Amino acid sequence: MSKVVLITGASSGIGKSIAVFLVQKGYKVYGTSRSPKNIENYPFELIALNVLEIATIEKAIDFIIAKEGKLDVLVNNAGMGITGPVEDTPTVEMKAVFNTNFFGAIDVMKMVLPQMRKQKSGFIINVTSIAAYMGLPYRGLYSASKGALELVTEATSMEVKKFGIQVVAIAPGDFATNIAAGRYHTPVFENSAYKENYQLNLDVMDAHVDSGMHPDEMAKAVYSIINVTKPKIHYKVGDFMQKFSIVLKRVLPDRVYEKLLMNHYKM
Repeated sequence: MSKVVLITGASSGIGKSIAVFLVQKGYKVYGTSRSPKNIENYPFELIALNVLEIATIEKAIDFIIAKEGKLDVLVNNAGMGITGPVEDTPTVEMKAVFNTNFFGAIDVMKMVLPQMRKQKSGFIINVTSIAAYMGLPYRGLYSASKGALELVTEATSMEVKKFGIQVVAIAPGDFATNIAAGRYHTPVFENSAYKENYQLNLDVMDAHVDSGMHPDEMAKAVYSIINVTKPKIHYKVGDFMQKFSIVLKRVLPDRVYEKLLMNHYKM
């Protein structure tokens, strides 16, 4: 029997690329969206799921298990971006990004784990970000939400290993998707102390996304990971410098690394 895969946030971008690729490899894939539409254009079944609403998570997972009798792989991909100086960003928006990127991902994990424990097997991949490994200026809240998910992935991996379940995190760098359009952007306030540098960095962020890697590279990475017998806990998918920046943070003194980042962001 084909392995059954659930991918959250699969209506576009990285999630859709992973879903299409896995279908081509023979997997039975269910993708999710908050409001599925144009489903005839997808080679996989797209079902409703909002990571902020427990009832929709439960309904979607119950639907898959009733139909397939199992759930082999969860790709926790749904998420949102946020930019802005910490001082200028509304706290309600900070909480919103944690509710989606952190608590939403956890709630989906909690809903699939009973079935995976029952079948004594399962694979959970939490999609984080290379930004999770460093506090990036004007993206601090995004970095924090994804960094928190990296740590929870480590903890959950240890807790569920005895049930035959693997839990890993995959951290993408910049990819050419529509993620920038879905971000919450703190406005560039006229009276902000950060106005000029923040606007400059918004332009840089959008340029990085536009020139990013093709999302099919993430799809290939996910396919490879779920076919490894003994997977690592952390995976990174990005260009050389993005991955090398993580290495530099490990070996350089804190203030030296901070200076490198500040120079990069023209601060």
